[in-house]
Amino acid sequence: MDNKENSVRIQTSLLNPYEKKVLIWMAERLPLWVTSDMLTWFSLFAAILISVGYLLTNYDPAWLWLASLGFVLHWVGDSLDGTVARVRNQSRPLYGFYIDHNMDCVAEFFIFGGLGLSAYMHFWMGLLIFSVYLGMEVYVMICAHLKNEFKLTYGKWGPTELRVMMIALNTIWFFVEPLHDFVLPVKVGPLTGNLLSMDLAGFVVFAILLLTYFSSLINDGKYFAKIDPLVKKQK
Repeated sequence: MDNKENSVRIQTSLLNPYEKKVLIWMAERLPLWVTSDMLTWFSLFAAILISVGYLLTNYDPAWLWLASLGFVLHWVGDSLDGTVARVRNQSRPLYGFYIDHNMDCVAEFFIFGGLGLSAYMHFWMGLLIFSVYLGMEVYVMICAHLKNEFKLTYGKWGPTELRVMMIALNTIWFFVEPLHDFVLPVKVGPLTGNLLSMDLAGFVVFAILLLTYFSSLINDGKYFAKIDPLVKKQK
């Protein structure tokens, strides 16, 4: 799907120059019966597949490969839907913006929720990461409306790099068997608990996302305060 009309797409990620060429090549060769809407729904199916893969790791670590396959399929659907619309000159800015980003929120719930239901992460950690990721998504939507900037990446990182990182982590968790049964006892004051192996990685991801989110909020807050100063009314 396309994004909000007149919004400038900001993509500075590490893989974007190569990814863009691959997506255009794929879009030009897809049969016409494969529509943008179909690809958006396919990305949601892939998110559910990721969730199921993580959930089934409670029975066998080999299901991590299903989660990794889900990330690949999610990239196909989520990245190709807008590309197909633009290549075919069938962009629908308002409808596309509405459908695409509502679907994104649902897909993210399945992905992070499924991760939290896996054998290697607590559910509360999955919800923590989901909450800050959703906050960043809301921030991007606000900036698309107020600044006409649709920021898809931060620095050299974007959704594609995050998917690659998750596939890499799944591979590490499958082959490094000590991580399967890893438990770290933690005590903070009167509170005690255990952290699983992916909880540690989750803390790092959560901290990076939270720092990025608040630094962006502060910087843009200063920008909006400057262009929209308080003007005292004359009595």
